[in-house]
Amino acid sequence: MEPILYCGDPHGSFRHIIETAEQTRALAVVLLGDMEPGRPLHEELQPILDRVWWIPGNHDADSDDLWGRVWGSKLADRNVHGRVVTLRDGTRLAGLGGVFREAVWHPSPGSARGGAPAFRSREEHAASTPRQDRWAGGHHRKHWGTIYPDEVDRLADLQADVLISHEAPGYHPNGFDLLDTLARSMNVRASVHGHHHDRLDSSPRWEAQGFASVGVGLRGISAVFLEPDGVRVDIVREGELDGQRAGRPC
Repeated sequence: MEPILYCGDPHGSFRHIIETAEQTRALAVVLLGDMEPGRPLHEELQPILDRVWWIPGNHDADSDDLWGRVWGSKLADRNVHGRVVTLRDGTRLAGLGGVFREAVWHPSPGSARGGAPAFRSREEHAASTPRQDRWAGGHHRKHWGTIYPDEVDRLADLQADVLISHEAPGYHPNGFDLLDTLARSMNVRASVHGHHHDRLDSSPRWEAQGFASVGVGLRGISAVFLEPDGVRVDIVREGELDGQRAGRPC
């Protein structure tokens, strides 16, 4: 069976992704954010271009040049953030890139605004951004890696099989229950994320959650199979920090 590979934060390293995709004859290669390519993303992934899908992380807009290497690349149309795409095997893949930031929205009761957003949309934020701080006529550049409430609302009205996000759902110590609610609203069978550079075993929670939650470690690669009797996760390549972080509670 041709796997769909979910790739933890590459942070500038792509050779292991290309080699694994070719060795496994992967049906699709899904990057979970914080790619930080040293050259345009399509150049980094040239041998497997037709199989690549991605969402942004919090670091993918850290500089003007980096923004251009990601959003300005020939893979820009493979960004799954805020939408659902159908892969070659029929898997419906939904994406929510970026992170929650206090300046826009941090959906936690302990946040500065008690979970309420400062802005509901990118357009609203751009209108309030001083001219000297705007990027390409919109909000500040870094907020291309930020989550806005209207993006979550739009996804909640859609249906998918797998939800990929940079932030983690609620099982993770630094995750968000809001993403559990989103996953259930979309009737996904699995939620796969990066960002935290670890892979915690949340399988005892899957039945109560209503979906499988899968974290992929730093430069790790996992294959997720949606089988008739459940979700199977194969660790194709361990994350670089998986060993030292094994056994952490979630």
